[in-house]
Amino acid sequence: MKKLFLIILVVLQVQACAHDEPDTLAVDSLAMAQAPWQIDTLDGFVVKQYAFDQGQIFGANQVVSMIEIPKKSACRLAFAYDTVLTLTSELAQRYHAKAAVNGTYFDMDLGNPICYLRINGDTVGENTPGKNDSVNRKYYQYATTVLYKGRPRFLIPDSNRFWEASLPDSNIMTAGPLLIHHNKPLPMRDDRTFVTKRHNRTALALKMDGTILLLTVDGRFKESEGLSLPELIRMLQWLDCREAINLDGGGSTTMYVQGAPYDGVINYPSDNRTFDHQGQRPVSNIVYIK
Repeated sequence: MKKLFLIILVVLQVQACAHDEPDTLAVDSLAMAQAPWQIDTLDGFVVKQYAFDQGQIFGANQVVSMIEIPKKSACRLAFAYDTVLTLTSELAQRYHAKAAVNGTYFDMDLGNPICYLRINGDTVGENTPGKNDSVNRKYYQYATTVLYKGRPRFLIPDSNRFWEASLPDSNIMTAGPLLIHHNKPLPMRDDRTFVTKRHNRTALALKMDGTILLLTVDGRFKESEGLSLPELIRMLQWLDCREAINLDGGGSTTMYVQGAPYDGVINYPSDNRTFDHQGQRPVSNIVYIK
């Protein structure tokens, strides 16, 4: 009996200690929820920003910028593209965008999209083949966004890299990988530094209440380290997203808001390796709000 009592006591002590240990992710989620976000309510959408400068998010500093478009807003998404690489802010201004983020992946030498891109019925980008596989698509080509009346629908494409050509929609953008689908986080590969290492990130998502979310997390600075893709998924879950796609990131990550200082650039692009608003990388295409 005494032995049984001691066993029960030990179990209770272990459970108590386990309960006392901080749940790191829960603490991080709480930090996101309770942050004193800088909030600007604009014409049909809301801009939120905060610099987590005490290592609150995954043990690192992070600068997070968000644009939320409520379901009932008259604002709509669109895609834009140029045949020469152009700054996100310049391309956004050309199309009189209210706001914008960089879009899908592109060839930095040739300037063309390397993922499928169709704008107003015109195909301007194709899924480029791998070195040893001209049929199947690359890892970052496994998520497709279709715009229907300016609102996104998220699809998982077939492995055949020509799959999008059969879709009837006028505006299609492939990027990837798909992060969350039907409210379920998708498994990520663990053999790619593109996935496992922290980088600047840009994402397009849909929240549970139908709000469209454009998100950037800056990276490659001590002020903002950036996220791995599993960390990005976790953050999007904290933000109540049921669908989410990873767009081009790294030095391309840029968020533009019409009328904002610094030529509209509100995040900290890293292409100049300086923590300021001047480090935009010229890109091939953007996702913008009209």
